[in-house]
Amino acid sequence: PGRENQTTVSDFLLLGLSEQLEQQLLLFGIFLGMYLVTVVGNLLIILAISSDPHLHIPMYFFLANLSLTDACFSSTSIPKMLANIYSQSQTISYSGCLTQLYFLITFGSLDNCLLAVMAYDRYVAICQPLHYSTAMNPKLCALMLGMCWLLTNCPALTHTLLLTRLAFCAQKAIPHFYCDPSALLKLACSNTHINELMIITMGLMFLTAPLLLIVLSYVRISWAVCSISSPGGRWKAFSTCGSHLTVVLLFYGSLMGVYLLPPSTHSTERASRAAILYMVIIPMLNPFIYSLRNKDMKEALRKLFGSGKTSLL
Repeated sequence: PGRENQTTVSDFLLLGLSEQLEQQLLLFGIFLGMYLVTVVGNLLIILAISSDPHLHIPMYFFLANLSLTDACFSSTSIPKMLANIYSQSQTISYSGCLTQLYFLITFGSLDNCLLAVMAYDRYVAICQPLHYSTAMNPKLCALMLGMCWLLTNCPALTHTLLLTRLAFCAQKAIPHFYCDPSALLKLACSNTHINELMIITMGLMFLTAPLLLIVLSYVRISWAVCSISSPGGRWKAFSTCGSHLTVVLLFYGSLMGVYLLPPSTHSTERASRAAILYMVIIPMLNPFIYSLRNKDMKEALRKLFGSGKTSLL
């Protein structure tokens, strides 16, 4: 486009999931309910783990951080979508859009990193049980968590800063309920090659690399479990991975299911489905998966609710 079509953009329009008022009201109720369940459920997991000394081990340390990440990931976009539906407004400021984008990339990437670290934790626990206490000591766990934060924040900040150098055209409608980076690049009038390269690099860093680490960890775990002679021992060893494996399959399975759909499916619809899965449904289901399939978590939650009732009395 010519330079006459370029403008200084002060805000964008988030078109959302539907323009019909009746559907918007229904979506408001559904997403508000799911968002509240997500936040409350993940906060309960964090409180249960922090209040029970028996759960102060690496596996639950990373689970508490995963729950915090999930709650924050949902909070980056859903409250804004609910506010827009409630106020019947579709606008988001330029700075608000870039801020939302930064946190979406940070917490989305952090989710992937934590799932990979948790897979490594299970690998050490099952394949090298005698070295577990030294291999996964508190200092190393804190270092791994710090590296996850650093590795996700730096590219997210770089990608957000690269967006500030772009000039945007008069068209400013984003066909999603959040500031999607690919949709933003389509609105730009200036050269976006560096930004597109950054998206590919981040995809390799925070989707492909963590998935490879998870697959390698579970291949080694499977070999170790199969070498156990007793069926009871095999089941006990593998059952400690059940919740994590369920979350991994749900997360990456939904990712592949959305993006491996036939090309005839509209790309905007695919992106919207993916966003709903990652930002709302999976973070909402994670607390249920980890609490329903885990005796220690059930007991910790029971103690948490029991202490709450006692303090009220």
